[in-house]
Amino acid sequence: MSALTTPDAFVFDAYGTLFDVNSIAARAEAIAPGHGAAITQLWRTKQLEYTWLGSLMERRHDFAEVTAEALDYAFAALVLPLDAAERQSLLDAWLDLAPYPDVPDALTRLAPRPRWILSNGTRAMLEPLCARTGLAAHLDGILSVDDAGVYKPSPRVYRLAADRLGLAPARIGFVSSNGWDAVGAKAFGFTVYWINRAGLPIDRHGPAPDVQVGTLADVAARVGA
Repeated sequence: MSALTTPDAFVFDAYGTLFDVNSIAARAEAIAPGHGAAITQLWRTKQLEYTWLGSLMERRHDFAEVTAEALDYAFAALVLPLDAAERQSLLDAWLDLAPYPDVPDALTRLAPRPRWILSNGTRAMLEPLCARTGLAAHLDGILSVDDAGVYKPSPRVYRLAADRLGLAPARIGFVSSNGWDAVGAKAFGFTVYWINRAGLPIDRHGPAPDVQVGTLADVAARVGA
């Protein structure tokens, strides 16, 4: 399938793709002045590492627990104090993430094609976030890795979307800002749009995504929406 051919449906990663995980930095900065950016970066890095390690060790915790474990690591590594109320405030920030500004309009433009989230997050994290931000009105549903019992980039996760939509993987446009996720999705067989906001090189652990863009709005424009 050509990357220029319009997919029959779209599936989106959530964190970093639709929602700006760096929007947590302001809350982290308020708790630990001068350290907000470092906390956010290390927290996110460990959060992803723990999903991969948990999958490999077959000792998987759900994403809320992994997020808490990664937060504790970040503060310990940076030798910063964190009381219980501050810790909960930072964890609650995952329910209050900001969407990227172009996301609501881009999702609207991609209709009437089915539009689903496929995320490492739990439904208990994602459903209130989508409702609060209004993105729920632009989505047809949410798929969580909890239903596969493993994290991305396992093919079992991507299979959830193909099975739910009843489409061959190549007919599904998969959109992610995470390079490792884009490569994993392409290895599964999706038509992949990588939102490369930071201008990073393509990851080398698998096949390259079909299309590189800078924003979700670019995805909509690319398919003529």
